[in-house]
Amino acid sequence: MQETGNNILKRDGLQDGKPAGNSGNMPTDTPTGAAGQANGTSADTKTGNTGTGSILRRPRLTIRIGKHSLSFSALNTDNSNSITYEPYTVRSGISTAANLREAFREIDLLRNGWQRAMVLIDSPVLMIPIEEFNEAHKETLYRHAITGHEGETVMSVVLPTLNAVAVYSINKDLKLVIDDHFGDVRFTHVCAPVWNHLYRRSFTGVRMKLYAYFHDKKIDVFSFQQNRFRFTNSFDTNLAPDAVYFILNVWKQLAFDNKRDELHLVGELPDRNMLTQELKSFVQNVYVINPKAEFNRAPITEIKNLPYDLLTHFMGN
Repeated sequence: MQETGNNILKRDGLQDGKPAGNSGNMPTDTPTGAAGQANGTSADTKTGNTGTGSILRRPRLTIRIGKHSLSFSALNTDNSNSITYEPYTVRSGISTAANLREAFREIDLLRNGWQRAMVLIDSPVLMIPIEEFNEAHKETLYRHAITGHEGETVMSVVLPTLNAVAVYSINKDLKLVIDDHFGDVRFTHVCAPVWNHLYRRSFTGVRMKLYAYFHDKKIDVFSFQQNRFRFTNSFDTNLAPDAVYFILNVWKQLAFDNKRDELHLVGELPDRNMLTQELKSFVQNVYVINPKAEFNRAPITEIKNLPYDLLTHFMGN
């Protein structure tokens, strides 16, 4: 088990260094568009009543890129409340960029003449308070905080509702393949729609909440307070005992109340029964988020193995 490189800088600057600098410089490499994109992901136009969780109309191909996974999805033209979702079997022994090139030759969905794409990248994150962010310093800060990604392009996405900027990276060859295939590309971190959705969800009730999102054989653990991240970090594991250890360690670190506060789990839970039973031995209020119930049984929730981040990406409002 391994704790990965998601980091959050405190409001008064780096944990081990100087403040990040001028707050007036915003990221430029991840387009955020008009006011409809306040959640840090693309939002072209909307369809239907957002009060019922209608899917955003996105005339873009959505590409989700994980460490060992690759998938493609797009809004169905004949049904604005459903999508076509095609996971791609990644070949071991070749790079993600090479896998993507193969996918362009093999998958019918990719032959529809797409000119616009939305790319969700899963990579280690450095979270910086928005008032501390300086575009000119982001790469230096990222290289200082995150190791093992020196040959990658550093990118960022603004999270306005959380007063934060998520800095992440993408392999240069992979980005080149994407840029070569599309004239208009937007990038964001794979967790951006999840952070935004669960932040809005956190206003339900008055208790403090800790969230654990299971995906890509790891866990993203985070909590919110006063329109900001109180905590965010990522842990590499797909084993229930390790997950229990990491989650309870964060719970204790944040001094949550075992009888009053809430723990919410979502995503690809390993050994769900064992995981929840062990957590309930220490935390009274443990909940597993059910996407079908949460999104009123929308057609998209019926898609097998659809990652929760893609679900919140398409259902975002």
